Amino acid sequence: MIRKLATAALLTGALISSAAFAGEKVTVTDITGRDVEVEVPVEKVILGEGRQIYFTAALDGDDPFQRVVGWRDDFEKADNDGYHQYLEKYPGMADLPTFGGMKNGTFDIEQAVALKPDVIILNLDAKTATEDGGYIEKLNKVGIPVVYVDFREKPMENTEPSMRLIGKLYGKEDKAEEFIGFRAREIAKVTDRLKAETDLARPVVFIERAGGYSDDCCMSFGNENFGKMVEMAGGINMASDIIPGTFGTVNPEQIIASDPAHVLVTGANWELYVPGGNWVGVGSGADPEVSSEKLANLMKRPGFTGIKAVSDSNVHAIWHQFYNSPYQFVAVQQIAKWLHPDLFQDLDPDATFKELHDRFLPVEYRPGYFVSLKTEG
Repeated sequence: MIRKLATAALLTGALISSAAFAGEKVTVTDITGRDVEVEVPVEKVILGEGRQIYFTAALDGDDPFQRVVGWRDDFEKADNDGYHQYLEKYPGMADLPTFGGMKNGTFDIEQAVALKPDVIILNLDAKTATEDGGYIEKLNKVGIPVVYVDFREKPMENTEPSMRLIGKLYGKEDKAEEFIGFRAREIAKVTDRLKAETDLARPVVFIERAGGYSDDCCMSFGNENFGKMVEMAGGINMASDIIPGTFGTVNPEQIIASDPAHVLVTGANWELYVPGGNWVGVGSGADPEVSSEKLANLMKRPGFTGIKAVSDSNVHAIWHQFYNSPYQFVAVQQIAKWLHPDLFQDLDPDATFKELHDRFLPVEYRPGYFVSLKTEG
């Protein structure tokens, strides 16, 4: 059948698209370099993490749940505001089968097999646990392929190939390229301007990962993820010489000794994880007054009182889930605007995020993803 279709197209002088024919088995290469045979476009998908709806929605904007037959149970817990915004429009998503995680050993492989997915999409950070549990081999035996994507370990390196891979799987390659192009242009608004500055003064920034989530201080980022975003935005990540990998911790004494010019705290609505916690609940539609109050309270902890960032009110909170989604370019813009307000006076990250929603996502943009103790003007 494929040969006949191709021949007919050639006879009429039509160009054959590089996209696979419906129902064709192709070999794709995932983010780890594994070659995986998949029948595309896939019609039934298990998302190894609920927050993978962020990239699914960017490609399947008309109905982000049309392919999803099951997903991990983290979306509501990790991004409660975002979850309920999607729930308003897609109430049926509450009935989707949910899974535990590979890393904590609660993934139900029998349940997954029963759903007969065309593919299971996992995040790169689940790779070790998946291999240790022998999941790939078990799923291969019943003809269920597994692919890895990454928006978390090395997002600035792996977002584009991950989006291309998902575009191939979904039969949405053109949409994936449109998204990638939009992302690249928005990042360039920051990086091109910074490159033109010959005497750029880069402030030292301490990034606190999930500040207030627990009483411990302080989780942070090394040279990747938000650490990389800060560098791209014209800052110096304080923990880059302290944390060897993507994630790690620093102690309060190191913050005091470094005396950062800016503090950046990641947060979200984690009421289901830590009810009534000290976390800063920035996110979809979050109240900026509540977020600012909680952010200010975090700066009263040992390690923050008296440092330059607090004295100058250069203390900011940003949506935590930028660290695990293809939307991280919006965070780069916002961080650049905080670090270099004069240089990026005309840059509007809220408008960028709204354009992303308008062009790609099925839900409206609701501000609340950023807050700062520094008042404008």
